[in-house]
Amino acid sequence: MLQQPWCHDDERSALLQFKESFVIDKSASAYEGAYPKFLSWKPEGESSNCCSWDGIQCDEKTSYVIGLDLSSSCLFGSINSTSSLFSLLHLRTLNLADNNFKYSPIPTEIGKLSMLRYLNLSSSAFFGQIPSQISSLSKLSSLDLSLNLDGFTGTSLLQLKKPNFASLVQNLTKLEKLDLSSVNVSSTVADSLANFSSITSLLLEGCGLHGDFPATIFQLPNLRSLSVRENLDLNGFLPEFNQSSSLMFLSLAGTNFSGNLPSSMENLHSLVGFVASKCNFEGPIPSSIGKLRHLLYLDLSDNNLVGQIPESIEDLTQLSYLALSFNGFSGGNLSWVGKQSRLTILDLASTNLTGEIPSSLQNLTQLTELYLDGNQIAGFIPSWIGNLTQLTKLFLRVNNLIGPIPEPLFGLKNLETIFLDENALSGIVKFDMFLSLKDLTYLRLNSNNLSLLIEPRSTNATLPKFKVLALALCNISEFPDFLRYQDQLAWLELFGNNIHGQIPKWVLNTSTETLKFLGLSNNFLTGFDQLPDVLPWTNVQMLRLSNNMLQGPLPIPPPSTIEYDISDNLLTGEISPMICNLSDLQMLSLYNNKLSGTLPQCLGNFSKSLMILQLGNNSFRGSIPQTCSSGSNLRMMKLNSNQFQGKLPRSLVNCVMLESLDLTNNELTDVFPSWLGTLSELKLLLLHGNRFYGEIGRPKRDTDFPKLRVIDLSYNNFTGNLPADYWSSWSSMKEANVNHSDYMTAQTSFLMLNKMFSVTVSYEFSITITNKGVERYYQAILEEFAVIDLSSNRFEGDIPEVIGNLQALHFLNLSNNFLTGVIPPSLGNLTELESLDFSQNQLRGEIPHQLVQLTFLSSFNVSYNNLTGPIPQGNQLDTFDSTSYEGNPGLCGKPSSRKCNNAQASPLPPTTFDEDDKSGSSIKFDWRIVLSGFIGGLVVGVVLSDFVTMRLVRWLVIRLETLGWTLPKRRRRISRRNRV
Repeated sequence: MLQQPWCHDDERSALLQFKESFVIDKSASAYEGAYPKFLSWKPEGESSNCCSWDGIQCDEKTSYVIGLDLSSSCLFGSINSTSSLFSLLHLRTLNLADNNFKYSPIPTEIGKLSMLRYLNLSSSAFFGQIPSQISSLSKLSSLDLSLNLDGFTGTSLLQLKKPNFASLVQNLTKLEKLDLSSVNVSSTVADSLANFSSITSLLLEGCGLHGDFPATIFQLPNLRSLSVRENLDLNGFLPEFNQSSSLMFLSLAGTNFSGNLPSSMENLHSLVGFVASKCNFEGPIPSSIGKLRHLLYLDLSDNNLVGQIPESIEDLTQLSYLALSFNGFSGGNLSWVGKQSRLTILDLASTNLTGEIPSSLQNLTQLTELYLDGNQIAGFIPSWIGNLTQLTKLFLRVNNLIGPIPEPLFGLKNLETIFLDENALSGIVKFDMFLSLKDLTYLRLNSNNLSLLIEPRSTNATLPKFKVLALALCNISEFPDFLRYQDQLAWLELFGNNIHGQIPKWVLNTSTETLKFLGLSNNFLTGFDQLPDVLPWTNVQMLRLSNNMLQGPLPIPPPSTIEYDISDNLLTGEISPMICNLSDLQMLSLYNNKLSGTLPQCLGNFSKSLMILQLGNNSFRGSIPQTCSSGSNLRMMKLNSNQFQGKLPRSLVNCVMLESLDLTNNELTDVFPSWLGTLSELKLLLLHGNRFYGEIGRPKRDTDFPKLRVIDLSYNNFTGNLPADYWSSWSSMKEANVNHSDYMTAQTSFLMLNKMFSVTVSYEFSITITNKGVERYYQAILEEFAVIDLSSNRFEGDIPEVIGNLQALHFLNLSNNFLTGVIPPSLGNLTELESLDFSQNQLRGEIPHQLVQLTFLSSFNVSYNNLTGPIPQGNQLDTFDSTSYEGNPGLCGKPSSRKCNNAQASPLPPTTFDEDDKSGSSIKFDWRIVLSGFIGGLVVGVVLSDFVTMRLVRWLVIRLETLGWTLPKRRRRISRRNRV
């Protein structure tokens, strides 16, 4: 038996001194088996030989300390440049992993340990720049600096800038293992690594790598493990592999690797794990993948793979984990599943699977997690599912499954998660069957044809503790009684049921500290049994109470709220100033209630977080608050159908992310807000039904309103010529046939429940368009949609030819103005046009034959103008009746009753008023008009026999207003409507 060497006194002293620089704190190490190795270090007695101390290795011949392993030793303290550690000059291995060194830098003195072959400083809260002296440790075969992360934010603490990646490794040519995962490298991968023939393990996860990954690294002769996952800007492709490859584990997940999966992957005979999720691989999965008989772990999810899932996967009988989810496979069924009897996790979500759930799945008796959600699987949930006794997670949501929930499913006593929502399951379900599954934590039954029978509970005994419970559209008629005893809920969804009456007081006591999402929308709730000053769910983030019958004052959510939707209710009163505490609010929708008063000025305090603001269809009054400050994230502002007055707040110019601004049907008085032209993201500008006035003028810059697609200035008091200069610069309306199949939306995404749920909140832009006096509401608008509505103003002059350049236009309405001149032939270029309305103007000349080219036209109106000549025939123009042309006595041909001949059209009857009289001092009337006026409230009575009724009245009112006459207080616009 070899005698244990006796350590040198100076080294024992150095180690004891090193020990004294730390305290023992169990929270300093994350490993469950961590313990303080220092406890065996004694300065005197039989245990004073440092070579016998825990974590110490001495050379048998020289007795020098050559190994120091203090990993997971619960050390808390700093290491500085004077540390006695650096006097242990014979060290070959140094392992300080999984401790807490209090964000101290790695001392440059580490370079003194020139004999080091193994260095592990991972997961120990080191901070700052990696010292260049490490690059001088030329004998290193293993270097691990990974996972030095901030304990609160998870961000990298170490960075590699000077030296950079290439400089660090240039002298470390003997490296066999290199792990820089979570080090902030932010550079390209050092090309020199392709020359490190001895390297067996290269782990560069989440380093901020970018550029092209050297494909030759894959060919390193001894490389067994390679992971560059979570480097989003790292490009690369898989090379052709030769049979000499030693690769056992390859992870490219979360990178920008692309191209095809080469069939030569069959040469990776030793491959045990291949992870390439969230990349950009395309093409089919090569059938040769079935030859990787040692493969245990295969993850190709979230790519652009197509074709059929190869049946050769059935030959991978050693697989324990298989994930092919979220790809573009062309249908197919699961006939290849069943021989992988060792599978514990099978993830085939969103892979376009069809057919029924195959019976071969029942052979996978080791399965713990099954994900078949987001497919087109039809038929029944098979009763043999009860054979999968190890199952803990079952995801069958968003399919075409029918029939009842099979009773054997309730025999799977290990189930923790059941997601069956968005199918066509039917029948009556006794909810107690779910309550018998004691480990059940996540349950979603939304959007089926189920009717839940929920029995009252008098006790909390044996009930599962739910965290997610989604029972929307389940024909529930009252609040489930068992919720009284739930104190860990994070997600509760009950929308779309038949719950009537008040929200019971006990609901306010349910999971008050854990609830993050509460959805009670689309029920028949009338209010709270007892409404507190602030709703009691202290950590709630999303609160949805819309489409109910809630009455009384606005409930105030807690400050943690991110989304608050209580639209479409019967709320009254003013907004409490307590809403100002919601500093993280991103979405606020109070739309379509009966709220009144002025808006709190604090809305401007939300501008950096607030993205959606919907306050329309209420009775708010006063001025619009200064809602935007520098750095605003506001995307949608919908304040329509209120009683706002005054000017637009100039702070709107700070809403640089604003895409939709809807201020229709208010009492705003201002000039055209040309200053909004700097908002580069603005797509919708809706100012209909206000008191805007004056000439629009010319844009200050050619780039104003670069993305504007919809503008509605109708029913205001704008004057002057049409804004031809703006039309020349609106580039987004000039591109027709652009493939924008998406809808215009404002949306945001955030993670909830420890990143288990990625929630995307999306609000679609909407608009109401008037055709021939009939309003049509568009709940959603395609990105390609373009609208100009300048109707019911006082515009005059010609319609500019430049209008023909706006080839993306779908709706154009210039009716009810004082436009003269001819209809420009360039309108024939607007081939996307669906609706054209020039009625109630003074246009003359012929209708251009070029309008026959508008083959999408479904609404056309040029009535009550001075148009003459034949009505063009052909295509869509043949589908309109005479009402589209009436009030133009000079028009002839179908569908009018007047036939065309070669003779010159007879002149129009003389005007009944003098259009050229700008002073307003002389007004001429014919015998058909009887006018009676009373000072203190002018009453205008008009008796007309046939022609130009409304236009004459409008002209008369305008002329009298210029003389200072005041009309009775009546709003000369359409009545306020529900414009969602």
